[in-house]
Amino acid sequence: MSSLTEGDVLNALRPIEDPDFGRSIVDLDFVKNLQIEGQRVSFSIELTTPACPVKEKFKEAAHSAVLALDGVSEVDVTMTAHTRGSKHEGKPDGLARVHNVIAVASGKGGVGKSTVAVNLALALAETGAQVGLLDCDIYGPSIPLMLGVAGQPRVTPDKKIEPLESCGIVVMSIGFLVGENSPVIWRGPMVHGVIRQFLGEVSWGELDYLVIDLPPGTGDAVLTVTQTAPLAGAVIVTTPQEVALIDARKGLQMFQTVQVPVLGIVENMSYFVCDGCGKRHVIFGEGGAARAASELDTELLVQVPLQPDVVSAGDEGKPTLLARPDSPVAAAMRELAGLIARKLSVLNSEAPAVLGANIEWVDSP
Repeated sequence: MSSLTEGDVLNALRPIEDPDFGRSIVDLDFVKNLQIEGQRVSFSIELTTPACPVKEKFKEAAHSAVLALDGVSEVDVTMTAHTRGSKHEGKPDGLARVHNVIAVASGKGGVGKSTVAVNLALALAETGAQVGLLDCDIYGPSIPLMLGVAGQPRVTPDKKIEPLESCGIVVMSIGFLVGENSPVIWRGPMVHGVIRQFLGEVSWGELDYLVIDLPPGTGDAVLTVTQTAPLAGAVIVTTPQEVALIDARKGLQMFQTVQVPVLGIVENMSYFVCDGCGKRHVIFGEGGAARAASELDTELLVQVPLQPDVVSAGDEGKPTLLARPDSPVAAAMRELAGLIARKLSVLNSEAPAVLGANIEWVDSP
């Protein structure tokens, strides 16, 4: 009969640390459902987000550590996630079960903000997270085209709007409610009203992340979102040229003024790698986003390369993450998703556990 105890197993796991919290997974209470049956040990590791980029490293390290114990011949490690939500009181009804709302913003148009928002949402969903995408660019909605989704949302008997589904995420846009070629000619109060409706009357359900694609600039629509939505954090998208960075700085400072955490800057179209020579070419300047991040006490998250087929992929309704999953842009978007998930986990580390949603990777290798 084995003399192995739970304490032996936990001591073996204790050296494994979460890099974001700087503490042992045992002390963080990540180890759950520990069972010892003869020479077989099974347990789960419950992470703070399904988008954790080091979950497989945790699994391998835990498996090796426990298998090395005397009397252990078999180890079964299950990876799960319990997404922690941001602390906000008075959430709109539609967001009651949305744990983290992420704003994707830009100081000016034409920097690829919507492309980043779409691919970020898909990258988060790829990890097993439940994800929604809200297109708040009322005057220029592009999300329906980029995801290849159209149709009239259903209204439930209790007057809630059901978002549409595409590519594994739920989506809402003003583009679903007006004709494809119909301009939205509204004054500020009407824009304010529809955004509040999207946040309060859409049945988003239980989501780990809701990504909001904001209109460019710092106008009425952006202010309505910051005042109404329980934003866990904001991501600023820019390009390297100084004219874009000037506006990006303004947008970043606006979020800081309204006390929304700025998760960092994404520098889009950062460089181009020639297919013929493989040389990296800087088209729009270099180092601007890093300088802006340093000036404003935030972080340059990723530099997304200029990839010509990104535009055509969006126009065809199949974003780059799906159309070219092995491309440099897709890799950058997965890196961005992992960074944002980790940052939010740290920011939400003191949030009540009941805000989380449980996820298990049943087929995780």
